Amino acid sequence: MGIKTIIFDLGGVILTLSPEEAARRFEQLGVKDAAEQLDSYRQKGIFGDLEHGLITAEQFRQSLSDMVGREVSFEECCHAWQGYAKELPERNKRVLRQLRRDGYRLLLLSNTNPYMMELVNNSRFDGEGHSIGDYMDACYLSYQMKLMKPDPEFFSRVLMEERIAPHETLFVDDGPRNVAAASQMGIHTLLPVNGEDWTDDIYLKLKELNVKY
Repeated sequence: MGIKTIIFDLGGVILTLSPEEAARRFEQLGVKDAAEQLDSYRQKGIFGDLEHGLITAEQFRQSLSDMVGREVSFEECCHAWQGYAKELPERNKRVLRQLRRDGYRLLLLSNTNPYMMELVNNSRFDGEGHSIGDYMDACYLSYQMKLMKPDPEFFSRVLMEERIAPHETLFVDDGPRNVAAASQMGIHTLLPVNGEDWTDDIYLKLKELNVKY
């Protein structure tokens, strides 16, 4: 049967991440312990609540305003969160397009929030007038589903809604805990490093997996 569906993480895979820049921008807004609260694997406080879908974008903005002692705008929140997005490498865009042409169904599975998706769902996302929707067949986002990787329920929901089998699925994520959780469910995995070129590795992985079936 082989691999039919490829699930991609957003930050650290499709987008190169810059946690340092995001923390710097939040510090400029007045968040003193930004680096700690923006932990790469587990956001804390209102940051984690936003990505988990426990509070809305507006509630986050209000809480952040209370935290720093002044009114923070929606635009300022976007600017701070989007500090994470260092770049979208040309090689990634090229390979995502090719994989779809090759017949794979591509999904996005991301721990993210409305402020980050303001960029990702925007036509300025890739610098060519395209949003993430031009690269993915469907998006599964933590704040909308109220689930966070590496919760196995997040993966189960995606498999169920897509009606796909784990052994026919490849999951690409830069988080070791996320990859481990998916692997335990029988999903094939690839663990790239943030910022490194994974485009050859994915073809090698697909060749290896597709030969097995």
